[in-house]
Amino acid sequence: MNCADCDEKGCYQGRDCTGMGSRVAKRYRASPLDMKISREATFIEGRYYMRYCRLQELIEFCRLMEYRHLGLAFCIGLSSEAKSLQDILKANGYTVSSVCCKVCGIMKDEFGLEKIAPERDEAMCNPVGQAEILNEEGVDLNIGVGLCVGHDVLFIKHSEAPFTPLVIKDRVLAHNPIGAVYSRYYRNLLKGGDQ
Repeated sequence: MNCADCDEKGCYQGRDCTGMGSRVAKRYRASPLDMKISREATFIEGRYYMRYCRLQELIEFCRLMEYRHLGLAFCIGLSSEAKSLQDILKANGYTVSSVCCKVCGIMKDEFGLEKIAPERDEAMCNPVGQAEILNEEGVDLNIGVGLCVGHDVLFIKHSEAPFTPLVIKDRVLAHNPIGAVYSRYYRNLLKGGDQ
């Protein structure tokens, strides 16, 4: 597959260039949960297209899915944002369990992990611990708030609840990683060219 290079995108009008459409449709039909998630996500897209920001969409999705207990897995560098988000979600009637990335205080030295500043003591990010705690809390949905690249992979791998990202960490681009694609300077740099 190479959909990124396809100029037609005939699938948007219902063309199945893969021959897999019927088989995949059966998978949706076989899972009431997958159908419910798809139905509610599509409802939000259709009803609130270009009207709701992602946070509003998230709140509406949780309402439609009848989620009551939400998990926040957040980066310590986004503690203020996580607190604000938790307050907003609670004001909308949700129970929220939030877990910081440094939970359990496991030191990087214990595993020989690289430090930001070699001369100081540093706790490692602990996405496995975050997931385990939120699994034990019995949350309905986990929300990612700025987990590092790779740490998000581990969190998703170990999370028992479904996961959605709300904030994608990018310290350089104000947590807007797609900005590198929109900037011709970054595009050229990342392709190995001059700025």
